[in-house]
Amino acid sequence: MEAEDSNGNGNGRSNDHDIIRWFDTISTNVATVQRETLRQILELNRGVEYLKKWFGDKDLDIREMDACEMESLYTSLVPLASHEDLEPFIQRIADGDTSPILTQHPITTLSLSSGTTEGRQKFIPFTRHSSETTLQIFRLAAAYRSRVYPTRSKGRILEFIYSSKRFKTGGGLMAGTATTHYFASEEFRIKQEKTKLFTCSPHEVISSGDYKQTTYCHLLLGLFFHKEVECITSTFAYSIVQAFSSFEEQWEDICKDIKEGNVSNKITLPKMRKAVLDIIEPNPILASRIEAICEGLQGSDWFGLVPKLWPNAKYVYSIMTGSMQHYLKKLRHYCGSLPLVSAEYGSTESWIGVNLDPSLEPEKVTFAVMPTFSYFEFIPLYRQDQYSGSGSVDFIEDDPVPLSQVKVGQEYEIVLTTFTGLYRYRLGDVVEVSGFHNETPKLKFICRRKLLLVVNIDKNTEKDLQLVVERGSQLLSKHRAELVDFTSHAKLTHQPGHYVIYWEIKGEVEERVLCECCREMDASFVDPGYVVSRRTNSIGPLELCIVERGTFKKILDYFIGNGAALSQFKTPRCTNDQTLLKILDLYAVKRFRSTAYS
Repeated sequence: MEAEDSNGNGNGRSNDHDIIRWFDTISTNVATVQRETLRQILELNRGVEYLKKWFGDKDLDIREMDACEMESLYTSLVPLASHEDLEPFIQRIADGDTSPILTQHPITTLSLSSGTTEGRQKFIPFTRHSSETTLQIFRLAAAYRSRVYPTRSKGRILEFIYSSKRFKTGGGLMAGTATTHYFASEEFRIKQEKTKLFTCSPHEVISSGDYKQTTYCHLLLGLFFHKEVECITSTFAYSIVQAFSSFEEQWEDICKDIKEGNVSNKITLPKMRKAVLDIIEPNPILASRIEAICEGLQGSDWFGLVPKLWPNAKYVYSIMTGSMQHYLKKLRHYCGSLPLVSAEYGSTESWIGVNLDPSLEPEKVTFAVMPTFSYFEFIPLYRQDQYSGSGSVDFIEDDPVPLSQVKVGQEYEIVLTTFTGLYRYRLGDVVEVSGFHNETPKLKFICRRKLLLVVNIDKNTEKDLQLVVERGSQLLSKHRAELVDFTSHAKLTHQPGHYVIYWEIKGEVEERVLCECCREMDASFVDPGYVVSRRTNSIGPLELCIVERGTFKKILDYFIGNGAALSQFKTPRCTNDQTLLKILDLYAVKRFRSTAYS
């Protein structure tokens, strides 16, 4: 008799076992695997202009070279690079230069980064390798998840996923977000077949380009197939929270559509309307049942919405680390006791690590590095203890070390060499090594390195800000209010400079409570440079700015209007973007200054 797999499919368990066994093999001797990965990259892109710049006219036979010698030669001749260093080369490709600049094989597609870190989107080379590694890591992660949360074969996934509009560069290359490229790829279809779980929404919904209409249709179809839904996912936790927040306002329209087998007039895009109408049919019994559930949920502020509406869902799955951590409280409110599973660790440039323990809470998740996806180096980082020095220097750096030489407890910045033409590329992510799976390190994401609040000799990271905001917003829950979203800015237009933290709040809160929140946040920064500067008035009192409800959706609309996709959107936790600051200040309704250190 055939063993039934975790997806209820006869040979699926065998497939799960095969891909897990593959990962156990490549994670066992990572020094050798990493050198072989580097050799493959250099062989594949031998003779490209960028490498010639550093290797000179040396006619290197990479295939015959000793692996250790090759690795040493590469890291000694090719310097560390930022995106700014590679940008002129990538721009030439975007402009139509087909010579071997970064890769031997012509690059025909470019990905756009989210743009939330530096206020502008960046071009990143995208090749078939990018889609193939996405499929590979999704299959591996699904195999580990199925061990803990078995799902039924041929079930459905309610996926809140969104493509943005793709466009042609001046040189005729297709450009768009990495998620947009993936959702349009053959690998996205293969992923569904391999995992035996199929998305509720057709391509016309995912690719509509209007995130509000797409969200409505995702919810409509997700409820139409409610008994078949095995899990709920999105790229980022923000998108799931945003979708359920929209559902609170639109559930009556959705129930009407289910009852009549129709689509609301607010869905105006013809292709999407037709695709949805081809799927749904009148179901008044289901509509009445959903109406009754929603009427009950309203009385409990929508607590446990997910398990009540999707009773067969096993878990909610998304990126929940970094800037997404703020949304966990609201997500848990919607999900009740349903498990939250943190998705894989990656960037537009490359996938990095897989979550091998889906039962861990998102705050404790780690990611085992995929040693065949890129060649990885790690720059050891040490936090500065002294109060002197430039405010722009956030860490003291040591020389980069290979993947096989990282140490538990040490913080690092990740450096990538990819198959897609990025060489010793500084990713800007700060991670901590928390342990190992076989010999490959398990990483805990700490923060983005460039997201800093700096006025004087202070240096506060995204993680520092997150902790401070959590501390300050605890007072809100005692007054039946919640923090919807936040960002910050180091204001230097007047001396002394000071931090401004912008909050959007749901619920009514007395001014005295908000004053206390402001004071609590100011007192909660523990960075020595900040504490000393506040005591000496080199940094002014922290400012808490309350903005109107809906302000952060206006920020989302601003990013979407500039080409971002909701699947890649992350609220910037620290910003100097003047357009963003104008939006925030335009919709400011109250301002408070801290009395800490008075």
